[in-house]
Amino acid sequence: MIKQLIQNIEKKDAPIVVGLDPMMNYVPAFIQKQAYEQYGETLEGAAEAIWVYNKGIIDATYDLIPAVKPQIAMYEQFGVPGLAAYQKTCAYAKQKGLVVIGDVKRGDIGSTSAAYAVGHLGMVTVGSKQYAPFDEDFATVNPYLGTDGIKPFIDVCNECNKGIFVLVKTSNPSSGEFQDQLIDGKPLYEYVAKKVVEWGEMTMDGDYSNVGCVVGATYPEMGKVLRKLMPKTYILVPGYGAQGGKAEDLVHYFNADGLGAIVNSSRGIIAAYKQDKYARFGENGYADASRQAVVDMIADINGARAKA
Repeated sequence: MIKQLIQNIEKKDAPIVVGLDPMMNYVPAFIQKQAYEQYGETLEGAAEAIWVYNKGIIDATYDLIPAVKPQIAMYEQFGVPGLAAYQKTCAYAKQKGLVVIGDVKRGDIGSTSAAYAVGHLGMVTVGSKQYAPFDEDFATVNPYLGTDGIKPFIDVCNECNKGIFVLVKTSNPSSGEFQDQLIDGKPLYEYVAKKVVEWGEMTMDGDYSNVGCVVGATYPEMGKVLRKLMPKTYILVPGYGAQGGKAEDLVHYFNADGLGAIVNSSRGIIAAYKQDKYARFGENGYADASRQAVVDMIADINGARAKA
């Protein structure tokens, strides 16, 4: 599956992913109004609003971007209807030729981990039939429980040509409480990186592995070290834009071949119309604002890479 992601990135010259993390205060009032008129102010109404909102953004950007990354928590908060909207969003993005990275951050062991892997990346058996419940192309995974939690995902990746992104160094301010702790003089995240390389060797797909990692844009010096430790690992980079990550700080996340990293922006894209820079589009033009924000992000990232 990493080959497919790379092909999409190269075809569109866009090493970026749009995070579809819809909060209700991002959804324009006219979309909410239409959804509530149809379903009432219910969980179903909220789910319909975020689905329509997502569809508009996908329709406006799919020709520019290689992938989307829906964050499942933003859908789970609306219960079963929200999960239905999540599934609908994933399926629609794939119909548009986009790779879907399910930001689900699952992490458990044994049969529980296997069930998560099957539910998000694999096929579940029901009688004589098999179904792909959510059918994302990649899923984010928490490595805290070790190989017992990762191996079931790798098995499904190999069976179904899917991939995972393992959390190594996250972009949030308190990540260092655990991730930066020293063990024999080295931070914990470096030990996790070495395990990612080991796990990655179990599921190579060309020059890169189907086991990628997550390294936040807010820690560029750490990203530089981790890039060297994981040369065949694709890095998913959150934290660009709204969280403070800058394009010039991200050039070291890429390999010499120009590949190896994909940079995420969520609210900086999907809520672009709320920014002064894109206010001219207005609420009704929210999707057009998102498209312009994508164009600007691609130019920013590629411009920084060209100067490096």
